Amino acid sequence: MSIFVDTNTKVVVQGATGHQGQFHIGEMLNFGTKVVAGVTPGKQGEEVHGVPIFNTVQEAVMETDANTSLVLVPARFSKDAVFEALDAGITTLVVITENIPFHDAMEFVHYAMYKGAVVIGPNCPGIASPGKKAKVGILPSGIFVKGHVGVASRSGTLTYEIVNSLSERGIGQSTCVGLGGDPIIGTTFIDALNAFEQDTETKAVVLVGEIGGTAEEDAAEHITQHIRKPVFAFIAGRTAPPGKRMGHAGAIIARGKGTAKSKIKAFEKAGVKLASFPTEIADLVEKYG
Repeated sequence: MSIFVDTNTKVVVQGATGHQGQFHIGEMLNFGTKVVAGVTPGKQGEEVHGVPIFNTVQEAVMETDANTSLVLVPARFSKDAVFEALDAGITTLVVITENIPFHDAMEFVHYAMYKGAVVIGPNCPGIASPGKKAKVGILPSGIFVKGHVGVASRSGTLTYEIVNSLSERGIGQSTCVGLGGDPIIGTTFIDALNAFEQDTETKAVVLVGEIGGTAEEDAAEHITQHIRKPVFAFIAGRTAPPGKRMGHAGAIIARGKGTAKSKIKAFEKAGVKLASFPTEIADLVEKYG
């Protein structure tokens, strides 16, 4: 098994004929993903790597039974793209686009909740389940190995480093999901933890957090009450100057919460094994997992 995407995932790419769309369609196909359609208005009848292009998501869904969308359109069009996909019956959306206005993200995340759909992102690298299951997004394919460790991360580049170190150690992954670093995101640490807890293939979970917000503190409390599988974590931003905003739009510290210190303390209290450096995650998983 895996979480959110699997062998039944059929992907439509919104923004398929642009440079990024064309490149990542090829990468996803090579990974084993069923990319069944692309959407670019006015381009119907064209193909990208053999994938047919449609004018609308509705037409793509009707012709291909697509159930998952990868949103690669520019920020100013992203809200409309997500609404279009949800209204066409798409049940899982991966929104890669960054710099989406706060209120736009708030609107489409809540509309997805109303529709009962899963949104991963925005401003995220996507999700991958190794073993010829599915990759939906822009994560580098070569770092993954099939296995039993679930990974959920707020940081794209740290995700790649940690997954690569796990794979080099022979520790495979069940699913890796990049949550995104914006203040408003769809899938949270808690959502991922609940999914991994129910996934029989996942035996341990790695969380990659960073300063800002309270997502890690909330996750720690949830782990204490609901998660029985071993959890490991790394928190980025330990050396950030006090009071300085760093990196992602979500990296905002306020009222004593959101600091690396507060997140580490919360995870330690929950019994989570913490790494001081990204590459130490593999050591911890190997020792305790």
